Amino acid sequence: MSDSKQPKKLHIKTYGCQMNVYDSERIAEAMGAEGYVLTDEPTEADMVLINTCHIREKASEKLYSDLGRLKPLKAERPDLKIGVAGCVAQAEGAEIVRRMPVVDIVVGPQSYHRLPAMVRAADAGEKTVDTEFPAEDKFDHLPDRPSASTRPSAFLTVQEGCDKFCAFCVVPYTRGSEVSRPVDRILAEAGKLVAKGVREITLLGQNVNAYHGHRDGADWGLARLLRELARIDGLKRLRYTTSHPNDMEDDLIAAHGDEPKLMPYLHLPVQSGSDRILKAMNRKHTAKDYLRLIERIRAARPDMLLSGDFIVGFPGETDADFDATMDLIRTVGYGMAYSFKYSARPGTPAADRALVPAEVADARLQTLQALITQQQRAAQEAMVGREVTVLFEKPGRLAGQWVGKSDHLHAVHVTEPSLTPGTLARVLITESSTNSLAGVLAGR
Repeated sequence: MSDSKQPKKLHIKTYGCQMNVYDSERIAEAMGAEGYVLTDEPTEADMVLINTCHIREKASEKLYSDLGRLKPLKAERPDLKIGVAGCVAQAEGAEIVRRMPVVDIVVGPQSYHRLPAMVRAADAGEKTVDTEFPAEDKFDHLPDRPSASTRPSAFLTVQEGCDKFCAFCVVPYTRGSEVSRPVDRILAEAGKLVAKGVREITLLGQNVNAYHGHRDGADWGLARLLRELARIDGLKRLRYTTSHPNDMEDDLIAAHGDEPKLMPYLHLPVQSGSDRILKAMNRKHTAKDYLRLIERIRAARPDMLLSGDFIVGFPGETDADFDATMDLIRTVGYGMAYSFKYSARPGTPAADRALVPAEVADARLQTLQALITQQQRAAQEAMVGREVTVLFEKPGRLAGQWVGKSDHLHAVHVTEPSLTPGTLARVLITESSTNSLAGVLAGR
């Protein structure tokens, strides 16, 4: 056990989406107020926390594999506290402790503000499980963000949960129904981030464009929130993720056309190009609905780069259904996309449906990913010879090299030792590689 005069050490392993990254940051801040500092080495830690995601395939198996690897460490150091947070924690609860007695704490994503008290209980020898959906707002009970920031980009959660109940998705069961944070609290947190050096904020939500907060008795949608955030002096860029096509309202589309701080990149998952499969997924839109929406978005912002999500091998998917998805991808032309082979999530409506043969689903996934890769390369190669604005974030791997993100979220490498984190500069793109661009400062 650590010397009482020394800060205790916390190791957090994070799986999944940007919201889990944000949650891990807030957990670290909450535990920092209890005297913990972060460490990259679990062998040095007084507490190891695994922040889980239930979206990806074999999420539970990965968790139990991680916990199995921690068993010898716990045997060697019985005072080590082991916790499980996130969506797998929410879904499985006390079953995790039953299967893995090395676990001291299980906490769901809506309850991590209670983690310090749970750790104190664990120190007293109790095993604690909290997977409730508490009435209080966890954000009210978390400490203020740290007094200094070394990163020019930050995530800010504005909305949690989902009411869509897609047949393949566990989010409504693990994150709960849609809840939007009050406008004033979001503006206050954003202001503090900018005061600490943040230049770009990405708003997060399981269904972020369903945001409906309140201020002075009025309902605010995401577009109005974005416009108000854009007024913060020193904030240079705004993004948001992840969106649902059915919540892409007129004022939000318009904001992309007339708010210069809102970046021309949009992640808008469609999942399939087949109306039959979309209905089976309970998506409540058609392929034509989606394509018309893309037309309207591009009319408002012609340089918009789009990304998406696709599931192949959903129960009942035929060759014709898959061909319809490929046709939609060719029509849209994505800058990037995430694609997955369907895997059942216990408790979801599609979990008990007959699966497409694995070899068929595998072949379809490879075919789809090849097309997406082709489109991604074309989008990047189209940037060569153009000037783009880059927000530089950190040094690269080579001497004098810096890495940043373009307006379109492309990673950009520039060799210029004089750059610093938070610099926003024009860059002439000279080269496109597999997952990044390279260039020189414009005018050099």
